[in-house]
Amino acid sequence: MPQVAVQINGKTYRMACDEGQEAHLLDLAQRFDRYINQLKGSFGEIGDQRLTVMAGVMVTDELVEMQRKIRGLEAELADLRTGQGQSGDQDEKLTLALTRTAERIGSLSEKLKSGI
Repeated sequence: MPQVAVQINGKTYRMACDEGQEAHLLDLAQRFDRYINQLKGSFGEIGDQRLTVMAGVMVTDELVEMQRKIRGLEAELADLRTGQGQSGDQDEKLTLALTRTAERIGSLSEKLKSGI
């Protein structure tokens, strides 16, 4: 099992991962480190454990918000699918909804890529 050395809050941690996941693990660690640095910028040195817990809560909050948005998009898509055939312009409505959904997913993806 490969091991990767990641840097978080100026400290190096060796972590194991599945084969081929090394770059992904490094990216995750860098994203988490950005949360830590954002908190340090806002609150100063308040202790490693507290910074880590606060960053974990921030990441979890972001995850829950993204899951909520995805559930909403899935419900919207399901509503459109169940309404198919009820009117002549249903295909147009579905295409428009899918386009809006794709745009929202793209926006969420960009937010996740930026790390914050």
